[in-house]
Amino acid sequence: MKFSVKVQPRASRDEVKQCPGSDYKVYLKAAPVDGKANEALVRVIAGYFKARRSDVRIVSGFNSRKKVIEINI
Repeated sequence: MKFSVKVQPRASRDEVKQCPGSDYKVYLKAAPVDGKANEALVRVIAGYFKARRSDVRIVSGFNSRKKVIEINI
């Protein structure tokens, strides 16, 4: 399953919200430094969808706030 997310780094909490149009907004406490926010994104998305971290992959947008995520469930 593929979907797009908009990431808000340096937020006060780790949270996933579904927005209208089946997109997601993800708030992360991690800063976008040295890939920490991408690692946190994979962890938070895996927890939200109750999947393993190894099943979650960032397809595009590694250096952008808008990303495409793929989950193998």
